[in-house]
Amino acid sequence: MQQAPEQYISPSLLFNAHLQTIYPSLFRKIEVPWLRERVTTPDSDFLDIDWLKGNSKKLVIISHGLEGNSRRAYVSGMANAFYKNGFDVLAWNYRGCSEELNRQLRFYHSGATDDLAQVIDKAIALSRYDEINLVGFSLGGNITLKYLGEQTKLPLSLNKAVVFSVPLHLHASCIQISRPSNWIYSQRFLRSLKKKIEGKAKIYPELDVEKLKKINSILEFDDQYTAPLHGFRDAIDYYTQCSSIHFLSTIKIPTLIVSAWNDPFLSKECFPIEKLRGHPSVIFEATKHGGHCGFTSFNENGVYWSEQRALNFINPS
Repeated sequence: MQQAPEQYISPSLLFNAHLQTIYPSLFRKIEVPWLRERVTTPDSDFLDIDWLKGNSKKLVIISHGLEGNSRRAYVSGMANAFYKNGFDVLAWNYRGCSEELNRQLRFYHSGATDDLAQVIDKAIALSRYDEINLVGFSLGGNITLKYLGEQTKLPLSLNKAVVFSVPLHLHASCIQISRPSNWIYSQRFLRSLKKKIEGKAKIYPELDVEKLKKINSILEFDDQYTAPLHGFRDAIDYYTQCSSIHFLSTIKIPTLIVSAWNDPFLSKECFPIEKLRGHPSVIFEATKHGGHCGFTSFNENGVYWSEQRALNFINPS
């Protein structure tokens, strides 16, 4: 599926990839009047989902990134943009990401499409939406793409999908984020992930926390915890089975993937431009700047470039 890219121009103040990545998370503050609902999963766990409802017939479901949640500025900004343009919005929090540990030993991972499927089914069961759209960021984008590509029959109400800054190739991206230049990011994620394991060990004493002391990278964490807790042989098996790059060829609804060439988290394998050339449903756009889930814009309406790009794709005028 071909379409002329809409290039992003970064504000001159944000002159490198790290500033473009960090600025929105530190300085963008958005208040959203979320209405929270707790959904019970088939395995007696729970998902906390947050709504913006305006009696619309159109819905956007937003999936956040690694160790994020619905309160993050990139989620709130996207939610506001769609809500103000006539959409209802549902932002879901992965297991253990809504400021309360989930009940089961498992938590979430980059390929956990079973939970996304339940959220979508929940929205469909309301019988009020003629159109459901998906928006995903980073890990949430990987889950979104994998879901779309692995389903043999998608719900008829699914309309379009837009994802940003997606680590399409999980192993290569894990190596990329572990580079010395990305130390501040990888260590921040590791601290948060380790804290969750320590919390779970208080509920499940069989969970060995001694291994945490020797873990210095996300790959090591995934090898010791993420993979075995979710039924994978090891980290490489987990990355191989869950990388959304393997599911792109079978996506059947109009889908836009947007990533910045200067994204510090993404490897070259995450830019499959030639592989997707001529794809009947998927557009890949690579912007020169933007960082990771950045795409900051300074304007009167407060809408970021990524939010306007998603609106233009899902709801073209």
